[in-house]
Amino acid sequence: MDSLQLELPIAPLRHPEPTGSEASIQERFEAFHALNPWIADRLETLTADCLSHGSKRVGIGMLFEVLRWQYGRATAGQEPWRLNNDFRSRYVRLIIERHPEWVGVFETRRLHRP
Repeated sequence: MDSLQLELPIAPLRHPEPTGSEASIQERFEAFHALNPWIADRLETLTADCLSHGSKRVGIGMLFEVLRWQYGRATAGQEPWRLNNDFRSRYVRLIIERHPEWVGVFETRRLHRP
């Protein structure tokens, strides 16, 4: 068994001021991402690691859970992880925008809500 673990630099999560229910998922994602650009970077690192170990497809849900686990380890569980699952599809699209060569790595569907 390989005992090497990918260590990810983790920063404190920052949350934007509440904007009310009128903000779209995309607007909320953009505000969150602006305060936490390291999350997309870590998701890219995890994706690259999966691909370098032979994976052909990667699930964003699995990547979110790995980040949650790493965040809990780095903060010794002192800070709750509040990463909205509504942002998963937005992160996939951002990652693909940054790495067009990964188009077939993630499954994407048509966005239902803006």
